[in-house]
Order: sequence, then C-alpha cells, then structure tokens
Amino acid sequence: MHYRIPDSPQEIAALRQEPIGEEVVATAIAGVVRIARSQGQSLDDLIAEVLADDNILDWDSRLWLSHIVAHAWKSIP
Repeated sequence: MHYRIPDSPQEIAALRQEPIGEEVVATAIAGVVRIARSQGQSLDDLIAEVLADDNILDWDSRLWLSHIVAHAWKSIP
C-alpha cells in the first residue's frame, strides 16, 4: 500500500490508525521533513529536535533516527 506524504501534524497523527510497518514509518518521517521545511526549519533545526532528550528514545536510537531524517531530507524533493 502506498501512503501520501502528510502535510500536517494531524495527517501524521492519523497514521496511528494504520498497522505499524516500514512504509508507515517512512511516510511519517517524510511528513515530518515536509512539515519542517514548510515551517522554514533547516535540517540542523530538525536534527536538533530529533537529538533532544525526550525520555522516549535512548541516545543511540535518537542518533540513528537523526541519520535517517538527514537521508530523508536529502532524498525528498
């Protein structure tokens, strides 16, 4: 199944209704990148948010996710 890249936080939240899988996670990450760009954030701004301590992910997971977000930023037109 192909998902449209979300344009709003509400559309990302709606993905919670879908079964979790690689495509849903990739769609959510692409949505976060799209929304960050539309709000004038830079890649550095977004990476700083990902790396911020949030008590959900440990440091290694946040670092890994920051690399995925950076790759998505460079790959998504």
